[in-house]
Amino acid sequence: MAEVVVVGVDGSETALKAARRARDLAAAIGGTLHVVTAFDGDRTVVFGTGSDQWVVSNESNAEEVAKDVAVKLSSGELKVSYSVVKGSPAQALIGQAEKFQAGMIVVGNKRLQGIGRVLGSIASSVAHNAPCDVYIVKTNG
Repeated sequence: MAEVVVVGVDGSETALKAARRARDLAAAIGGTLHVVTAFDGDRTVVFGTGSDQWVVSNESNAEEVAKDVAVKLSSGELKVSYSVVKGSPAQALIGQAEKFQAGMIVVGNKRLQGIGRVLGSIASSVAHNAPCDVYIVKTNG
């Protein structure tokens, strides 16, 4: 079985930068890439009336983000999958890494500076609790 590299995305440019690095790492080891987006709550908004209704939820927005990144990073040589997980980003990444027996989680260093370093960050939480290696991508600057 090919080694799985898990990466979290949230629709930001910094997350996309981390995802590109994760893609490159997965390709270099002949592994697969699994893109994860976390969402919180069950907020749902319904637009329109009668049979002309659109339902938009946190989960559907998260799925759109994850799918979009997975499509952008897909190539004929690299298998890319995606999922959305309800909960905090760190717990989503750790849970997916456990589920897929990943060899590595890739995260960006966003919020690892200044006050974010004191209060904690996704990267810090993942690094302290991951069941596998963690690669922190320098995404700021």
